[in-house]
Order: sequence, then C-alpha cells, then structure tokens
Amino acid sequence: MNLTHLNEDGYARMVDVSGKLPTHRTALAEGVIKLGDAVMKILASGNSPKGNVLNTAIVAGIQAVKKTSELIPMCHPLPLQGVDIRFEFSGNDLKCFCAVSAEAKTGFEMEALVGVTTALLTVYDMLKAVDKSMEITGIRLLEKTGGKSGTFTADVPGEK
Repeated sequence: MNLTHLNEDGYARMVDVSGKLPTHRTALAEGVIKLGDAVMKILASGNSPKGNVLNTAIVAGIQAVKKTSELIPMCHPLPLQGVDIRFEFSGNDLKCFCAVSAEAKTGFEMEALVGVTTALLTVYDMLKAVDKSMEITGIRLLEKTGGKSGTFTADVPGEK
C-alpha cells in the first residue's frame, strides 16, 4: 500500500494537490453519545442550566470543521461551502451527523469526522456535571463523494 503522507524516505509530508482540478466533494460522518436517564431528561426538556446544549454543540462542531487543518497535521486548509450538523435521538443514544461539502482538490472526510467528534465532546462537556459516565462511540465516515477515488458508502449494520 502506498501511503501518500510519506515521502520516498519515509518522512511525513503534506500531499501536493496543486496539479489536481477541483471537483464537487462531500463527506458525511456520524457518532453516538450514550446518555443516562438524567441527561436524557435534561435534553428532552431543553432545560439545561448551561443553555441550549445541542445548539451550542452544533456551533462548536462547525467551528471545529473550519479548524481541522490546524488540528490534523497533514490536512489541507479547505474552502468550505457547507457544513450541516444535526442530532437524532434513538432510545438513550444521541446520534450526531456532520455533512461537509465544497468544490475542492481534496476531500472532506477529516473535517466531517472532526465536526462530529467536537459536537459530541461539547455535549459531554456541558452535561458532565450530571453524568460523567456518558460514552462517545461509533465515530465513522458514512459517505464521501467526489475526487479520483469516487464514492464511498459505509456498510450499515443490518442493511444489505
């Protein structure tokens, strides 16, 4: 396997994308935070002493997407054109989804993953006084489109 973040001597490098043409690219990532009953009650009521937890988490996730290249050493700074973070409840699980899109020379997988992770960490941070046993899990890329490698869609458990 040829790892593009290593030069011929095995040292780290940022991949040169200057010769590539921009294409429309998207990435969608997901993650889950497992919540206890007390935290679920607070989120369901919208009555957190720290304000609107989910809205704050959305803003934090968007900020993180914009700073991904500052956090992940080999990521290129990218011209974001759209970021959408949303939450869904499923029992005591809170699922987070982050979609990123733009015309660019390289993909947005890392940006979507960083957005999901930061949004979920923000939920944890704002509610840890109620329950420190929350668990963040299942962070993964669901889909990416565009570029030379084309479309990737993750296997969804239980679907074929």
